[in-house]
Amino acid sequence: MDEFLKANQKLWNKWTEEHEKSPFYNVEGFKAGQERLHSIELEEVGDVHDKTLLHLQCHFGLDTLAWARHGAIATGVDLSNESIALARSLSSELNIPATFVCSDVLTLRDILQGQFDIVFTSYGILHWLRDLNHWAQVIAHFLKPGGFFYIVEDHPFMRVFTSDPEQGVKVDNPYFFSEEPYKAETAGSYATNFEGEKRTYYMWDHSLGEVINSLIGAGLRIEFLHEFPVALRAKFPTMVEGEDGYWRFVREHNMIPLLFSLKATKPE
Repeated sequence: MDEFLKANQKLWNKWTEEHEKSPFYNVEGFKAGQERLHSIELEEVGDVHDKTLLHLQCHFGLDTLAWARHGAIATGVDLSNESIALARSLSSELNIPATFVCSDVLTLRDILQGQFDIVFTSYGILHWLRDLNHWAQVIAHFLKPGGFFYIVEDHPFMRVFTSDPEQGVKVDNPYFFSEEPYKAETAGSYATNFEGEKRTYYMWDHSLGEVINSLIGAGLRIEFLHEFPVALRAKFPTMVEGEDGYWRFVREHNMIPLLFSLKATKPE
C-alpha cells in the first residue's frame, strides 16, 4: 500500500468512529428499521431479492445491510479495516446476514472469489480511486454474464465548483484526471463538525467521459446515464432541502448537474 492509500485508510479509520455517532448516518434510526437507501437507487436498481450484490467502497456497511434487508445476498468491500470491523459488528447485532471484506478495490481480485448479479457503488467514491480503467476491469471481473453494474454518484462537473462567501459559486477545481493526486487536509468530515487534529488525504478527479469509457473499455454495455439537479446533502451553502430529502439550488445555479447515475451490463 503506497503513501496515498495509507493516508486515506488512516483517514477513513478515524472517520468510522466519528461517523458511527453522526446524525448524518443515523445508525440508531437504521437499527430501528428506517430506510437507508434513496429513491434514485431504489427505483433504478430495482428488485434485488435473492440476487447476489457486491457493494464497492461500502464504508461501515449501512447501505450493504440495507440491500440485504431488501433481500439481496450482499457483500461489502472497503479499504478501512475499522469500517469493516464495524460493519461486521452491525451485521451480527442486527441479525442481517452479509459478508464484509477489507480490501482496496483495485486489488480485490487477489482476495475475493466468485461473481455477482449486481455490482453497486454510490455517493462520493470516484475521487478516492486512482485508476478508473483498472476499477472498471475489477467490476467486469466480478459481474456474472448478464449481470449489471450500477453507480449513483456526485456529478464530476459539480466538483469543479466551490462556494465562496463573497463571490458565491465559482469555478475552482480541475475537471480532468491527473496522475498527481490532489492533497488536502481536514479537521472534520462531510458528516461531522469535528474540530481536532488536521488529517491529510489524497483524491483524484475523473471526468464523466472517463467513467463511461473505462466501463466500455472493460467490455460493459452502457444501458443508461441519468443526470440530476439534486444532491444528497448541502454541497453549497445556498442549497435548500426539499420534502423528498434531496438538496437543490433555488435559482441562479440550478443549471449545474449535481448527481449522475449509470447502469452497465456484462454481455451474456
